[in-house]
Amino acid sequence: MKARQAVISFSQSEKVKSGLIWASQCVHILQNLPEQDKKGALEILKSLVAMISNEVQLARQASGDGVWLEVDKCLNNARIMIDSGVAAEAEYHFTQGLTQVNRIGQKSMTYLIENGLLT
Repeated sequence: MKARQAVISFSQSEKVKSGLIWASQCVHILQNLPEQDKKGALEILKSLVAMISNEVQLARQASGDGVWLEVDKCLNNARIMIDSGVAAEAEYHFTQGLTQVNRIGQKSMTYLIENGLLT
């Protein structure tokens, strides 16, 4: 890992982590909405997942770290659950993605600290 890659991965991991937490919370909110509001909420959730996916793609391309592909797979699986009408099941995939993102962030932060770039 190089310093540039570590900085990008660390920065993007924090951004993606926030998005995944928000998406998980949206799934919880969605479950408690009246039926007439669920269609609009699903569209918002789909948009949020698309935005998170874009950030993951950016992280992968900018950092060159292939581990971001694992996060992308988790998001794709979550998107499938949402599109299949079982949005509640997407939370599992968000959690799996969050685990991967935490690993990326931890690895990057460790590198930055060991090289004196982060204190």
